[in-house]
Amino acid sequence: MSVTLYHNPKCSKSRQTLELLGEKGITPNIIEYLKNPPTAEKLKEILSQLGIAPRDLVRKKEGEYEELGLANLSLSDKDLIGFMVEHPILIERPIVVANGKAALGRPPEQVLDIL
Repeated sequence: MSVTLYHNPKCSKSRQTLELLGEKGITPNIIEYLKNPPTAEKLKEILSQLGIAPRDLVRKKEGEYEELGLANLSLSDKDLIGFMVEHPILIERPIVVANGKAALGRPPEQVLDIL
């Protein structure tokens, strides 16, 4: 089984999710998404696998959220995806992708549902 972790090593939930996967004997393909952000197409695929809208994947506590005016409800899904690609710090984390599905590691145990 191929497992991918969109990871931010500075994030405690991301580190906890990586540790949990290790405890289950899983060595994921780690993508440090701040260094290697997903493309708009990849982000759309992940959103589809998560079953959520782009607005639900945006980190609202990041300074960029307010600076970029992302609370504006007239922004389209395409706009929000574009902002996340350009400013990957806005992407909620961690994300685990496996078996054609994705899950947010908030809490980390939530990713076990797709494994």
